Amino acid sequence: MLIAFFADIHANRQAFEACLAAARARGAERLVLLGDYVGYGADPDWTVTTVMDLVERGALAILGNHDNAVSNHSEQLNVEAQIAMEWTRCQLDVSQRRFLADLPLTANDDERLYVHASAARPQRWAYITDAADAAESFAASSARLICCGHIHRPALYSISSTAKLSSFVPTPGVAVPLLPGRRWLAVLGSVGQPRDGNPAAAYALLDTAKSEITYCRAPYDIETAANQIRKAGLPPRLAERLNQGR
Repeated sequence: MLIAFFADIHANRQAFEACLAAARARGAERLVLLGDYVGYGADPDWTVTTVMDLVERGALAILGNHDNAVSNHSEQLNVEAQIAMEWTRCQLDVSQRRFLADLPLTANDDERLYVHASAARPQRWAYITDAADAAESFAASSARLICCGHIHRPALYSISSTAKLSSFVPTPGVAVPLLPGRRWLAVLGSVGQPRDGNPAAAYALLDTAKSEITYCRAPYDIETAANQIRKAGLPPRLAERLNQGR
């Protein structure tokens, strides 16, 4: 089976449409959505409606911290994110807010665990930025593959049976064999707001038959996405950073 993963969409319609089209063109049979459907971007209504429809048709979706902030007003966000969140709340109807509130923090799927942030502290939205953070997630789960997002920068970690941990940044479009005898932690890049210096939208494909993962990038209409942010009256930096991939 070919599974497509999408994380940190952040209400960027143009980026999400590009990733969905690219994944389907490559034969994706199942979709897994790793949270943060809203926040920052100008199309939360469309994005949440699309995610709801995908889930209705068999996709799996989990909760992100921005999704949680829609109903949980105590969620801590930076100033720009908070401004965007207050605007976002006004764009969503009751059914959309209920859908987000009901999403699970984690999901188990065969030998895989899906979580937005750290598997060690999913409810605290801890970031995985280095080997020490990855080790905590490995210790918290027995899954052979953990898939998460949250930091908007792609990375791949693995740990051996003797607890030897390694990591690297995968090359887009190059399949990485998930070798037996090791456990793996895939940190996905962001669909809607990449922060690794590459402005193209990020997603990933897992081939379960071959046991390999491919990190992918999809170019999209950045100018339209940025202009929509400006038209909505959201902080200008949220538009500017799309071209920078930062």
